[in-house]
Amino acid sequence: MSSSEDHCYRLLTDYANGFMVSQVLFAACELGVFDLLAEAPGPLAVAAVAAGVGASSHAMERLLDACVSLKLLEVEMRGGQAFYGNTEMSRVYLSRVSPTSQCSMLLYMARTTYHCWGHLAQAVREGKNQYLRTFGVPAEELFTAIYRRSEGERVQFMQALREVWSVHGRSVLTAFDLSLFPLVCDLGGGAGALAKQCLCLYPGCHITVFDLPEVVRTAEEHLSLPEEEQIGFQEGDFFKDRLPEADLYILARILHDWADGKCSQLLERVYQSCKPGGGILVIESLLDEDRRGPLLTQLYSLNMLVQTEGQERTPSHYHELLSSAGFRDFQFKKTGVIYDAILARK
Repeated sequence: MSSSEDHCYRLLTDYANGFMVSQVLFAACELGVFDLLAEAPGPLAVAAVAAGVGASSHAMERLLDACVSLKLLEVEMRGGQAFYGNTEMSRVYLSRVSPTSQCSMLLYMARTTYHCWGHLAQAVREGKNQYLRTFGVPAEELFTAIYRRSEGERVQFMQALREVWSVHGRSVLTAFDLSLFPLVCDLGGGAGALAKQCLCLYPGCHITVFDLPEVVRTAEEHLSLPEEEQIGFQEGDFFKDRLPEADLYILARILHDWADGKCSQLLERVYQSCKPGGGILVIESLLDEDRRGPLLTQLYSLNMLVQTEGQERTPSHYHELLSSAGFRDFQFKKTGVIYDAILARK
């Protein structure tokens, strides 16, 4: 085998085995390995980790060693025995005690997204999401399907989004100066995580989080809502109900859920409700104009295929949607991380 063939085969093997890497990460999160190590006074031996999470010792050793190779854990040898501890990555993102923990998002991906991707080929054949085939849930009402008619699934999804904004909220909210907009409405804002980040950055603003009644009730019952007086919650369906009046509407990870027709319908409603001189902030992962990257956004667009009615889009695609609704002065900024920002004005 030539060196180029060898490289190609290794690359192919990496791609084919990628799902195993995901499952190592998901399993360690689900078992609570990173949480146990975060609470321990020091590195732990295999037997202590296994006992702490209620697992088989010989099986746990394999999982821990794989985590070390993936740089999720570190190991030190003492007297011929291995002791395991968290790396900086796991301390920051994989331990629940961390304010930037991504555990809920990873568990949502393990329990929902991963299973939908098992039907990617069928999604490409049919051109539609795979909730019915994966979970037996009809997808005519998209978010009824996404939540799988389950309170627990809704809580998991909302916690996952809260974690996303704990990492990415600042970068997207500082892409433009939003201090010009004192009255803000976060459409589909869930438990108010992004609203809280916005208030921290722009303390002079007042924010209304607008979401479905069942989402607001779930947030009130299961999640800690922002206590600031400048953040309020209003129940409603942004496709049907009257939108709160605002200077700025935030649509964060909203438009990628929907086909162009639904996006246009929503953007026209936002335009009608927006104050003159006001604006709209769209937060999404943007494709390059030639659609050849970034790879992560291409994968996210395939995820929209298997899980939603929408897709990831290029800046010019969003420009077309926004201008058709009446918005002008279109600007976009790549943040250098996963999510980017678009600002347009009425």
